[in-house]
Amino acid sequence: MASGGETINLDTLSAQQLSQVKKQLDEELEHLTSSFAQLHAAQSKFRECLRCIQDKNKSPALRENNSILVPLTNSLYVRGTLSSASHVVVDIGTGFYVEKEVKSAAAFYENKVGEVGASIKDLEVIVQGKTNNVRVVEEVLRQKMVGGGQQTPPS
Repeated sequence: MASGGETINLDTLSAQQLSQVKKQLDEELEHLTSSFAQLHAAQSKFRECLRCIQDKNKSPALRENNSILVPLTNSLYVRGTLSSASHVVVDIGTGFYVEKEVKSAAAFYENKVGEVGASIKDLEVIVQGKTNNVRVVEEVLRQKMVGGGQQTPPS
């Protein structure tokens, strides 16, 4: 239960120590859950990029020399002309963009979706383990509180 993979017998801890362990586990669980949500969001973005690339060939509007709107931000678009229907610009991370052929870009995004999916599965196992640890600590803490309340001081 301790950081570093060390096992601690929870029965030997006081109620205050158990509360601290529970607080630490809750904080770790909150951080992991946030990371889990961020990974899901990233995977959705990659899937959307992949869908756009795959649908590109189906849309008659996306042909060379056609007028298009180019997104500069989430809410700002400028008019442009599509100069090449066989190449796309791919965001490879940290603000870097690379021009790729459509097949290469699709392979890139498929790979990203798979990598993020594997990370999500790994993180899901970790979150489940932490959740189980929190439940065990809560149960031991509850037993200590109930047991502590039943003891009467000697007269």
